[in-house]
Amino acid sequence: MSRTRVHNLNISLDGFAAGEHVTLEEPIGAAGQLFARFDGRVIHGVQHADAPITVDRALTSLWAQGIGAEIMGRRKFGPQSGDWGDDDWRGWWGDEPPFRTPLFVMTHHPRAPIHFDNGTSFHFVDGPAEEVLARAKEAADGQDIRLGGGPSSVRQFLQADLVDFMHLVTVPVVLGQGVSLWDGLEGLQERFDIEQVTSASGQIHHLWNRKRD
Repeated sequence: MSRTRVHNLNISLDGFAAGEHVTLEEPIGAAGQLFARFDGRVIHGVQHADAPITVDRALTSLWAQGIGAEIMGRRKFGPQSGDWGDDDWRGWWGDEPPFRTPLFVMTHHPRAPIHFDNGTSFHFVDGPAEEVLARAKEAADGQDIRLGGGPSSVRQFLQADLVDFMHLVTVPVVLGQGVSLWDGLEGLQERFDIEQVTSASGQIHHLWNRKRD
């Protein structure tokens, strides 16, 4: 049975996982400090033979394993809001997005799908979390579904009790403001078995696996 997974979701010490206002210059709002220690080269297929295999890099690399489709919020796809109009925006990732799977962008505004030669395709969908997840599962053909963020969209799936695994990373910074993952999720930890490991970078990796009967 396929699982619904969250990977590499960075969170500040005061609980924020993104900035409040996304712009072309600040894709995650005023929360860039969350990614000061993040090495995403493995996600983009960049190999460095001289790079050490660290806890941070090893856990980051789980991002693509067994994934057949992704769901993301509109603010992860781009900074726009409202109707798309004649906008030719194709995402933050250029002509070769690293995903190589179907992606379902949650939005109230319809738009034609966007396809890339490397197997990545963006589909713009409206509806509750359960319906979007059903579409993603059909596209994933038995593989797992990744919830790509941001925190507001992940929260929707947590509120609907649809998440099987989360890899959260506490980054030792205080933002003071932003978008919280945890609003309205009191007692969430009771649904999961939780492990954690601290890396040499000062980050704490939390692995949340849904409890099974």
